[in-house]
Parts: sequence; structure tokens; C-alpha cells
Amino acid sequence: MSGSFSVAISGLNADTAALDIIGNNLANLNTTGYKDSTASFYDLLSQSVGGGSVQIGGGVSATHSTRQFTQGSIQLSGGAFNAAIQGSGFFIVKDTAGDTLYTRSGNFQLDKHGDLTTGTGQFLQGWLGVNGVVNTSGAVQNITIPANSLHTPSATTKISLNMNLQSDGVVGAASGSFSAPIQVVDSLGSTHTLTVIFTKTAANAWNYEVDIPGQDLTAGTPGTPTQLTTGSIAFDSNGHLTTPAAPGQTPIAITGLADGASDINLNWNLYDANGVPTISQFAQPSALSATSQDGVAAAQITQVSLSDGGAVVAHYSDGSQQVVAQLALAAINNPESLISVGQNNFEVGADTSTPVIGAPGTGSRGTILGGALESSNVDIAQEFTSLIEFQRSYEANSKVISTLDQLSQVLLNIKQ
Repeated sequence: MSGSFSVAISGLNADTAALDIIGNNLANLNTTGYKDSTASFYDLLSQSVGGGSVQIGGGVSATHSTRQFTQGSIQLSGGAFNAAIQGSGFFIVKDTAGDTLYTRSGNFQLDKHGDLTTGTGQFLQGWLGVNGVVNTSGAVQNITIPANSLHTPSATTKISLNMNLQSDGVVGAASGSFSAPIQVVDSLGSTHTLTVIFTKTAANAWNYEVDIPGQDLTAGTPGTPTQLTTGSIAFDSNGHLTTPAAPGQTPIAITGLADGASDINLNWNLYDANGVPTISQFAQPSALSATSQDGVAAAQITQVSLSDGGAVVAHYSDGSQQVVAQLALAAINNPESLISVGQNNFEVGADTSTPVIGAPGTGSRGTILGGALESSNVDIAQEFTSLIEFQRSYEANSKVISTLDQLSQVLLNIKQ
């Protein structure tokens, strides 16, 4: 009879362990990136009698739980440093001791040193960018945001004007003249406004002059434009540019800048990359539709955020953007073997396959959604159902013990 007590007690212990797991799942119902666990029951064999023809059970054990790495729902959060993984994979983090951990929780934040960390202080891992270029084949490292960093300026090397000149403009009249401004950048990041003045000289023929404000040059006169270059252009009877012929690059040199920057040597491209003229001559008023130049002015970082794909993008005061880092993901073939260490983090176990680190969207790694978080995958309806089942099981095992207790009393009463 003592064996019967042991069997029933093993049932109580197993149900208690299962209820602990369900309680933990329900407690983490709102934990970002949490993965629920299920209890696994195993029967125990006490002994075999008659060569195995009679097998007497020894109860049950629930010492093993399995974590379910199913996808949690994705919720938009709007947080600048929030990220959710759609699909498989794990964010890679390191604790202060340098140990590598893995997590599905993407509620990251900046610490006082500009490092991206988890809510509990682990350092997010990825690759840092150099001038907007990220090498994802190198070793991962802490992602550090260049706080209040200046955008390194670069001087203009080419400009382009998309415009139309009035074909029926009258020579010597207002309709036969047009001015188009365009800004260029010097090596110190300062901007200078060039003015291209077009003057009609004959049918389908125009002269141009490129000026810069005199105060921008050491040898210039404040308030008086300084001429940089002159030339002429011509169109055919269909309003298409013919002179100069493609590629039509007009060199412009700006020397002796007053701010001490290096001389600017740039090309004015009158044709686009496909050889199509950027200036036309049709019977419409002269107008400038667009300008472009490849210089980058000095600017400060105004905001940094995580974008889709896991790129960390810096936004500058001049409206430009640059990728400063890229988040890494780890692919693990058997994630259920990972060991939970708390704080939404896991470490590799003895049976865990070697994590393979790479960029999001490559290999078997999922994609990253910026400004979003992955919710817990706990199904409250299923947990409540299991809760009732284990409650009934616990009550049944308790009934076995109470029945055995009554039988024991009957057995003791035989002596009376």
C-alpha cells in the first residue's frame, strides 16, 4: 500500500510542477517576446512481474518542460529603438561579463554612453557603419550611436539643372532672359549660391553666365556677383539640346573662397545618366523644375531610429539620412534547447546547435520590423483549459490518497 501512496504523491508533484509552469506563462502574458512553456509528463515503472507480462506503474514525473518558440503577434509601438523579429532568429546581446546571450525581446534603449542596450542593461550586438557603409561579414560588436555627431561634409563635384527655356522668347526682352539659382557645398560644409543667367541671342541659341556672390570670394566685391564661366548652348528645331553634345559636361572652378575652404572644381552636367538633355526649349515660359548637386553640408544628428531590416539610421538637421549600424540576428536550429537565464534572455545549452550569426533576411533568419514589438505567444484560453485539467488531475490524485488513508484505517481496525 505504501507504493500506492508514492504513486499518488508523484501525481500531486507532477501536477504541481505543471501548475507552476502555467502560472509562469500567465504571469508573463504581457512580457515582450516571451515564449510559453508546456509540461511534459513521463510515466514511471515500478517493476515488471512474470517476464514483463505484468507491469506495475510507479507513478508519473513532470520534470521536463518544453518552450514553444512560435511567432508572437507584432504590435506597432512607435518607439525609436524598438524592433520585432518576424520569423525565426534571435537578437544577440552581451552582458557586462562579456557572455553572449540571445533574446526575442526588442525593447531596446540608449544608455548614457550611447550604447544600444536591452531594458536590463545587456549590450545589443551588430555591425557599425563607416560613412554609411556596413560590412556584415565582420565580427559583431556593441552598437554605439554617435551622439550629437556632425555629418562630415563633402564638396560638390557635379551639378544639374532641369529646366525649360522659352522658345518664343524675344531677344533683348524679358522673355529672352532667365536666371536659375543652385546651391553648392565647399569642403568645410558651407553653401554657396551660384546663379546661371541665360540670355537668348538668336533663334534656338542662348548664352549662359555662371556667377557667385562677390562676398563669397576673397578677391570678390561684396554685393557684386563674380563671373565664374560663360558659354553658349543651342537647340534643334524640336527643342532638343544639340550644343554642347552629350555628355555635355561644363567645368566650373571656384577659387579663393573667403571662408578658407578648398577650391571647388565641379562639372555642370547638361545630360542625365541616360544621355537625355536636362535643358529643353519649348513654347512655355522659362522655368526651373529641379536642381541636384552631390555635395554634403555639415549637419548635426537630430534623431536616430531603428528602421525595417534592422538598420540604425541617423537623421541629420539638413534632412539627409545615413546608416550608422546594422543589427545582427542569430539562427539556432533547435531553439527549444536554449536555457532561460531570466530577463528575457537565453544562453546555449549542452545540446544547442551552434548559433549562426548573419544579417536579417538571410539564411533561415527572419526579418526585423522597426518601431514594433513582438508580444508574448501565451494563449490565455489554452492556459485556462490546461489549468482546469491539472486542477482535476490534482483533485483525483488527492482522492486516491484519501481513499488509501481510509483503507489504512480499516486495516488498522482489524486488530481491534
